[in-house]
Amino acid sequence: MFYCHKNPPLNQKILLITGWGGGTKLLNSFKQALENKGHSVELINIFNALDEYALQRQAEKAKAFDVIIGWSLGGQLATLLADQISKQYHQQKILITLASNPCFVESCIENAEWHTAMPQATFQSFKQSFQQDAIATLKKFGFMVCQGVKTTKEDFATLQSLIQPQNLDILKQGLNCLEQLNNVSILKNYAGHQYHLFAKQDFLVSYKVAENFQNFNAKFLETELISGSHGFPVFQYDSITDKICQYLQKINQTS
Repeated sequence: MFYCHKNPPLNQKILLITGWGGGTKLLNSFKQALENKGHSVELINIFNALDEYALQRQAEKAKAFDVIIGWSLGGQLATLLADQISKQYHQQKILITLASNPCFVESCIENAEWHTAMPQATFQSFKQSFQQDAIATLKKFGFMVCQGVKTTKEDFATLQSLIQPQNLDILKQGLNCLEQLNNVSILKNYAGHQYHLFAKQDFLVSYKVAENFQNFNAKFLETELISGSHGFPVFQYDSITDKICQYLQKINQTS
Protein backbone atom coordinates (compact mmCIF):
# COMPACT_ATOMS: atom_id res chain seq x y z
CA MET A 1 0.00 0.00 0.00
CA PHE A 2 1.22 3.48 -0.87
CA TYR A 3 1.64 6.07 1.88
CA CYS A 4 1.86 9.73 0.97
CA HIS A 5 3.32 10.76 4.29
CA LYS A 6 6.63 9.02 3.53
CA ASN A 7 7.36 11.95 1.24
CA PRO A 8 6.99 15.23 3.20
CA PRO A 9 6.52 17.49 0.14
CA LEU A 10 3.30 15.61 -0.60
CA ASN A 11 1.63 16.69 2.62
CA GLN A 12 -1.07 18.86 1.07
CA LYS A 13 -3.70 21.23 2.35
CA ILE A 14 -6.93 19.78 1.02
CA LEU A 15 -10.37 21.39 0.85
CA LEU A 16 -13.01 18.64 0.68
CA ILE A 17 -16.60 19.45 -0.35
CA THR A 18 -19.43 17.02 0.35
CA GLY A 19 -22.37 16.29 -1.96
CA TRP A 20 -26.04 17.25 -1.92
CA GLY A 21 -28.44 15.99 0.70
CA GLY A 22 -26.43 14.35 3.45
CA GLY A 23 -24.10 16.81 5.16
CA THR A 24 -20.42 16.59 5.96
CA LYS A 25 -20.56 13.56 8.26
CA LEU A 26 -20.86 11.28 5.22
CA LEU A 27 -17.26 12.08 4.30
CA ASN A 28 -15.75 12.08 7.80
CA SER A 29 -14.09 8.68 7.27
CA PHE A 30 -12.70 9.82 3.92
CA LYS A 31 -11.37 12.98 5.56
CA GLN A 32 -9.73 10.93 8.31
CA ALA A 33 -8.18 8.52 5.77
CA LEU A 34 -6.58 11.47 3.96
CA GLU A 35 -5.35 12.89 7.26
CA ASN A 36 -3.89 9.51 8.19
CA LYS A 37 -1.69 9.85 5.10
CA GLY A 38 -0.32 13.13 6.41
CA HIS A 39 -2.58 15.63 4.68
CA SER A 40 -4.36 18.57 6.29
CA VAL A 41 -8.05 18.40 5.37
CA GLU A 42 -10.95 20.79 5.88
CA LEU A 43 -14.37 19.35 5.11
CA ILE A 44 -17.20 21.72 4.17
CA ASN A 45 -20.84 21.43 3.13
CA ILE A 46 -22.32 22.52 -0.19
CA PHE A 47 -22.96 26.22 -0.75
CA ASN A 48 -24.97 28.35 -3.16
CA ALA A 49 -22.57 28.90 -6.05
CA LEU A 50 -25.26 30.83 -7.96
CA ASP A 51 -24.86 33.61 -5.39
CA GLU A 52 -21.83 35.65 -6.50
CA TYR A 53 -21.07 36.79 -2.94
CA ALA A 54 -21.15 33.23 -1.58
CA LEU A 55 -18.97 31.98 -4.44
CA GLN A 56 -16.44 34.78 -3.93
CA ARG A 57 -16.28 34.16 -0.19
CA GLN A 58 -15.59 30.46 -0.76
CA ALA A 59 -12.99 31.23 -3.44
CA GLU A 60 -11.10 33.47 -1.04
CA LYS A 61 -11.13 30.63 1.49
CA ALA A 62 -10.14 27.97 -1.06
CA LYS A 63 -7.09 29.83 -2.37
CA ALA A 64 -5.25 28.84 0.84
CA PHE A 65 -5.45 25.15 -0.13
CA ASP A 66 -3.28 23.08 -2.48
CA VAL A 67 -5.96 20.60 -3.56
CA ILE A 68 -9.72 21.00 -3.95
CA ILE A 69 -11.75 17.78 -3.90
CA GLY A 70 -15.51 17.51 -4.35
CA TRP A 71 -18.06 14.70 -4.42
CA SER A 72 -21.01 14.89 -6.83
CA LEU A 73 -22.42 18.45 -6.56
CA GLY A 74 -19.35 19.15 -4.44
CA GLY A 75 -17.25 18.31 -7.49
CA GLN A 76 -19.06 20.96 -9.50
CA LEU A 77 -18.49 23.45 -6.69
CA ALA A 78 -14.81 22.45 -6.48
CA THR A 79 -14.51 23.07 -10.23
CA LEU A 80 -16.03 26.53 -9.89
CA LEU A 81 -13.64 27.39 -7.05
CA ALA A 82 -10.62 26.20 -9.03
CA ASP A 83 -11.78 28.33 -11.95
CA GLN A 84 -12.33 31.41 -9.78
CA ILE A 85 -8.91 31.05 -8.16
CA SER A 86 -7.27 30.67 -11.57
CA LYS A 87 -8.99 33.78 -12.93
CA GLN A 88 -8.64 36.00 -9.88
CA TYR A 89 -5.35 34.92 -8.30
CA HIS A 90 -3.59 33.24 -11.26
CA GLN A 91 -3.06 30.06 -9.24
CA GLN A 92 -3.84 26.59 -10.56
CA LYS A 93 -5.03 24.36 -7.76
CA ILE A 94 -5.11 20.57 -8.12
CA LEU A 95 -8.75 19.72 -8.85
CA ILE A 96 -10.17 16.29 -8.01
CA THR A 97 -13.82 15.33 -8.53
CA LEU A 98 -15.57 12.15 -7.40
CA ALA A 99 -18.74 10.90 -9.14
CA SER A 100 -19.36 14.38 -10.48
CA ASN A 101 -21.04 15.34 -13.76
CA PRO A 102 -19.96 18.83 -14.86
CA CYS A 103 -23.45 19.26 -16.33
CA PHE A 104 -25.94 17.26 -14.26
CA VAL A 105 -29.24 18.16 -15.97
CA GLU A 106 -29.94 18.25 -19.70
CA SER A 107 -31.38 21.75 -19.64
CA CYS A 108 -28.03 23.34 -18.86
CA ILE A 109 -26.26 21.82 -21.84
CA GLU A 110 -24.65 24.22 -24.27
CA ASN A 111 -22.92 21.43 -26.15
CA ALA A 112 -25.21 19.24 -28.20
CA GLU A 113 -22.89 16.25 -27.90
CA TRP A 114 -23.22 16.10 -24.09
CA HIS A 115 -25.79 13.33 -23.79
CA THR A 116 -24.73 12.10 -20.36
CA ALA A 117 -27.04 14.16 -18.17
CA MET A 118 -30.29 13.61 -16.30
CA PRO A 119 -33.37 14.29 -18.44
CA GLN A 120 -35.04 17.56 -17.55
CA ALA A 121 -38.39 15.86 -16.86
CA THR A 122 -36.78 13.43 -14.40
CA PHE A 123 -35.07 16.22 -12.51
CA GLN A 124 -38.20 18.37 -12.37
CA SER A 125 -40.13 15.42 -10.98
CA PHE A 126 -37.49 14.96 -8.28
CA LYS A 127 -37.50 18.68 -7.50
CA GLN A 128 -41.29 18.71 -7.17
CA SER A 129 -41.19 15.63 -4.97
CA PHE A 130 -38.66 17.38 -2.71
CA GLN A 131 -40.92 20.42 -2.36
CA GLN A 132 -43.87 18.21 -1.41
CA ASP A 133 -42.08 15.87 1.02
CA ALA A 134 -38.42 16.68 1.61
CA ILE A 135 -37.79 13.89 4.13
CA ALA A 136 -39.20 11.09 1.96
CA THR A 137 -37.40 12.45 -1.11
CA LEU A 138 -34.08 12.63 0.72
CA LYS A 139 -34.52 9.01 1.79
CA LYS A 140 -35.23 8.00 -1.82
CA PHE A 141 -32.19 9.95 -2.96
CA GLY A 142 -30.05 8.22 -0.34
CA PHE A 143 -31.07 4.86 -1.74
CA MET A 144 -30.09 6.00 -5.25
CA VAL A 145 -26.67 7.00 -3.89
CA CYS A 146 -26.18 3.37 -2.79
CA GLN A 147 -27.88 1.68 -5.74
CA GLY A 148 -26.17 -0.53 -8.31
CA VAL A 149 -23.99 -2.79 -6.14
CA LYS A 150 -24.52 -6.03 -4.21
CA THR A 151 -24.17 -4.22 -0.88
CA THR A 152 -26.89 -1.63 -1.58
CA LYS A 153 -29.05 -2.49 1.45
CA GLU A 154 -26.14 -2.54 3.89
CA ASP A 155 -24.69 0.63 2.41
CA PHE A 156 -28.06 2.37 2.65
CA ALA A 157 -28.30 1.49 6.35
CA THR A 158 -24.82 2.94 6.89
CA LEU A 159 -25.71 6.05 4.91
CA GLN A 160 -28.88 6.61 6.95
CA SER A 161 -26.86 6.42 10.18
CA LEU A 162 -24.51 9.15 8.95
CA ILE A 163 -26.97 11.62 7.39
CA GLN A 164 -27.46 14.81 9.36
CA PRO A 165 -30.53 17.08 9.28
CA GLN A 166 -29.97 19.68 6.58
CA ASN A 167 -31.07 23.27 6.13
CA LEU A 168 -33.89 23.15 3.57
CA ASP A 169 -32.90 26.47 2.01
CA ILE A 170 -29.38 25.19 1.37
CA LEU A 171 -30.81 22.01 -0.15
CA LYS A 172 -33.12 24.02 -2.44
CA GLN A 173 -30.17 26.17 -3.49
CA GLY A 174 -28.20 22.99 -4.14
CA LEU A 175 -30.94 21.67 -6.43
CA ASN A 176 -30.83 24.94 -8.36
CA CYS A 177 -27.07 24.53 -8.72
CA LEU A 178 -27.50 20.99 -10.01
CA GLU A 179 -30.08 22.23 -12.50
CA GLN A 180 -28.19 25.25 -13.80
CA LEU A 181 -24.44 24.65 -13.51
CA ASN A 182 -22.51 23.74 -16.64
CA ASN A 183 -18.79 23.37 -15.99
CA VAL A 184 -17.91 21.63 -19.24
CA SER A 185 -16.06 24.60 -20.72
CA ILE A 186 -14.14 25.13 -17.46
CA LEU A 187 -12.78 21.59 -17.49
CA LYS A 188 -11.99 21.78 -21.19
CA ASN A 189 -9.84 24.85 -20.63
CA TYR A 190 -8.47 24.43 -17.10
CA ALA A 191 -4.68 24.84 -17.07
CA GLY A 192 -4.10 23.07 -13.76
CA HIS A 193 -3.98 19.37 -12.89
CA GLN A 194 -7.38 17.68 -12.76
CA TYR A 195 -8.33 14.12 -11.87
CA HIS A 196 -11.87 12.76 -12.15
CA LEU A 197 -13.04 9.46 -10.67
CA PHE A 198 -16.23 7.72 -11.82
CA ALA A 199 -17.93 4.48 -10.78
CA LYS A 200 -19.22 1.82 -13.18
CA GLN A 201 -22.39 1.09 -11.19
CA ASP A 202 -23.21 4.73 -10.39
CA PHE A 203 -27.00 5.19 -10.57
CA LEU A 204 -26.89 9.01 -10.60
CA VAL A 205 -23.87 9.91 -12.74
CA SER A 206 -23.21 7.66 -15.72
CA TYR A 207 -19.69 6.31 -16.10
CA LYS A 208 -20.00 7.41 -19.73
CA VAL A 209 -19.29 10.96 -18.55
CA ALA A 210 -15.66 9.83 -18.38
CA GLU A 211 -15.77 9.00 -22.08
CA ASN A 212 -16.82 12.58 -22.86
CA PHE A 213 -13.75 13.83 -21.03
CA GLN A 214 -11.57 12.11 -23.62
CA ASN A 215 -12.63 14.83 -26.06
CA PHE A 216 -11.28 17.59 -23.83
CA ASN A 217 -7.97 19.20 -24.76
CA ALA A 218 -6.93 20.13 -21.24
CA LYS A 219 -3.23 19.36 -20.84
CA PHE A 220 -3.29 17.89 -17.33
CA LEU A 221 -6.64 16.07 -17.29
CA GLU A 222 -6.94 12.45 -16.13
CA THR A 223 -9.96 10.23 -15.53
CA GLU A 224 -10.31 6.84 -13.87
CA LEU A 225 -13.17 4.35 -13.77
CA ILE A 226 -13.67 2.14 -10.73
CA SER A 227 -16.27 -0.35 -9.51
CA GLY A 228 -18.83 1.02 -7.09
CA SER A 229 -21.97 3.08 -6.54
CA HIS A 230 -22.39 6.85 -6.48
CA GLY A 231 -21.48 6.66 -2.81
CA PHE A 232 -17.98 5.29 -3.34
CA PRO A 233 -16.28 8.14 -1.38
CA VAL A 234 -18.44 7.10 1.60
CA PHE A 235 -17.96 3.33 1.34
CA GLN A 236 -14.56 2.93 -0.38
CA TYR A 237 -12.69 5.78 1.27
CA ASP A 238 -9.48 3.81 1.90
CA SER A 239 -8.99 2.73 -1.72
CA ILE A 240 -10.00 6.19 -3.00
CA THR A 241 -7.49 7.78 -0.65
CA ASP A 242 -4.76 5.49 -2.02
CA LYS A 243 -5.65 6.49 -5.59
CA ILE A 244 -5.49 10.16 -4.70
CA CYS A 245 -2.15 9.69 -2.96
CA GLN A 246 -0.76 7.91 -6.00
CA TYR A 247 -2.02 10.68 -8.26
CA LEU A 248 -0.42 13.38 -6.10
CA GLN A 249 2.82 11.38 -6.03
CA LYS A 250 2.83 11.21 -9.81
CA ILE A 251 2.31 14.97 -10.10
CA ASN A 252 5.14 15.53 -7.63
CA GLN A 253 7.50 13.37 -9.68
CA THR A 254 6.69 15.06 -12.99
CA SER A 255 6.58 18.69 -11.82
